[in-house]
Amino acid sequence: MKLVFCGTPRFAVPTLEAIIAARHDIRLVVTQPDRPVGRSQALTAPPVKQLALSAGLPVTQPEKIRNNIEFREHLQAIAPDAIVVVAYGRIIPPWMLDLPRYGCINLHASLLPKYRGAAPIQWAIAMGETITGSTTMLLEEGLDTGPILLQQALAIDPGKTALDLFEELAVGGAPLMVHTLAGLASGEIIPRPQDHERATLAPILQREDGRMDFAARTAVELKNRWRGFQPWPGAFTTFKTKHLIVHRMETAGALPGSGNASDLPGQAVARENRLFVACAQSTWLELIEVQLEGKKRMTAAEFLRGLAPMQQSDFRLG
Repeated sequence: MKLVFCGTPRFAVPTLEAIIAARHDIRLVVTQPDRPVGRSQALTAPPVKQLALSAGLPVTQPEKIRNNIEFREHLQAIAPDAIVVVAYGRIIPPWMLDLPRYGCINLHASLLPKYRGAAPIQWAIAMGETITGSTTMLLEEGLDTGPILLQQALAIDPGKTALDLFEELAVGGAPLMVHTLAGLASGEIIPRPQDHERATLAPILQREDGRMDFAARTAVELKNRWRGFQPWPGAFTTFKTKHLIVHRMETAGALPGSGNASDLPGQAVARENRLFVACAQSTWLELIEVQLEGKKRMTAAEFLRGLAPMQQSDFRLG
C-alpha cells in the first residue's frame, strides 16, 4: 500500500518498523514538532522522527493540521491508500479521514469498546483488569468510536505496571497493524461496528488521580492504581501536611492486634521496621519505599527512624 504514517512517541515506533519491514510504500511520516526535553530543555526530535530519518523516509512536523492548507495539499498530492495513525497526539480532521480509500487506520491499546480515550493502558491496570489487548480500527470523528478491524488479547501480569504494559502492547500491536493492512487489501477484513453500550472511558490522567484515598479504596484497589499510574501521577498521600510519595507498596494480610481497619482508614502502624496503613474494608497496605516532601527516597525503616518515638507507633496518613 501507498501509506502516510502519523505517530510521535516511542509507543508508535514498533508499528512503523513493522510497516517498513513489510515493504509498504511509505510516502510521508507525520509527527509532532521537536520539543524541549529534560533539565537542559534541549530541543529533541520525537522517537518516530528519529526512526523515519534513519530509514530515509520523508518527515513533516506541522504544529496544526486541521486548517493547514499546505499540509492538506501535500497529502492530497500523495493520494495515500491508507493513513496509519498510532499515538500521533492530534485529532484527525474530517478532510483527512475522508482522503484515503481504505481510511485512517488506528492502533488503540485496549480491547474496544472498553477504555476509549487518552490513557487506556493506565486505566485498564488501575481498574484491576486481568486482560487487555490491541485493536485496529477505522477512525471517525467520535472518540475511538470507529468500526473494529482486528483485535488481539493480552493477559496483564499482576506484577506489571503501566510502563511494562506500554512496551508489551507497542511490540504486540505492530504485527496486528501489518495483518490489518493485508486484510483490507485482500478484502478479508470486514469492519464491524462497536457495541457503544459497552463503552468505558479512559480519560487523560490528572495529578489528583494519584492521591491515595484510604477510606474509599481497599489495599488491592490502591495497589492497582499505583501500578496503573506509573510513572505519573504515581501514588501519594500526606503526612503532617507534607506530601508523601509512595514509590513501592504491597498488599498485606490482617495485622494481629491492630484493631478493625475499616474503622481506621489512614491509620499507620509500625511493626519491626515495616510500615502498614489501614484501608477500606478491613484491608492493609504495606508501604515499602516512600519519599517525604523535600527529602530523598527512602525505605519504610529509614522513614520510621526519622520520626519521634511517639510518632513511630501512632500516626495517620492522608
